[in-house]
Amino acid sequence: MDQPKKRNPYRVLIADDVLETRRNTRLMLADNPMVDIVAIAHNGREAVELAKKHQPDIALMDINMPEMNGFEAFQEMYNIFPTMACVIISAEDDNQSFRSAMNVGAREYLVKPFTVYQLNNAIKRVGDIVKAEREKADVAERLRKQRAAYLLQLAHEYSKSRRTDDEALEVFEQLAANPKCELRWLRTLAMLYIIRQEWRKLQVLSGRLARQFG
Repeated sequence: MDQPKKRNPYRVLIADDVLETRRNTRLMLADNPMVDIVAIAHNGREAVELAKKHQPDIALMDINMPEMNGFEAFQEMYNIFPTMACVIISAEDDNQSFRSAMNVGAREYLVKPFTVYQLNNAIKRVGDIVKAEREKADVAERLRKQRAAYLLQLAHEYSKSRRTDDEALEVFEQLAANPKCELRWLRTLAMLYIIRQEWRKLQVLSGRLARQFG
């Protein structure tokens, strides 16, 4: 009988300017087998730099920190790692802070002091969201690669048979939409534009070729 696949622990970053909170939060998560604390930051700016280095799945962020507050730090981190999730841990127990946290994309909001049970439950809920979103992203990436491979297959076939019809044009234009498109396919597309006398499109493509390979 197949054994169930073992789940990797969530990589967690803790960011708080209060030493006691950093220590207590780490101790609370010490016995959670689904947590791997990869970084601890003293302020928002350090949290961003550590996130770039360690690429956490979940960030536990205080709001009021020097240099950069938790909201600003998470927004910057999220722009780099859009599948990362945030749990706000704050002494601010008011609707405005909660709304602000939700507006920047936080998944959970814990008011200090919180219990081990509350923290681990928040990690569980957020971790499930991270897992689902990453699985969705993996499926999308697989489909993208499959589609790219199929386009390349068609491009080889159409190039070999010297097709110049609308279907061939669409295939080469879709390949050209990739900024990293091979030069050979851009040249093929340019020849198609010449054959079909699509001068405006040829002019745009020529400008791209000059910038990219000139």
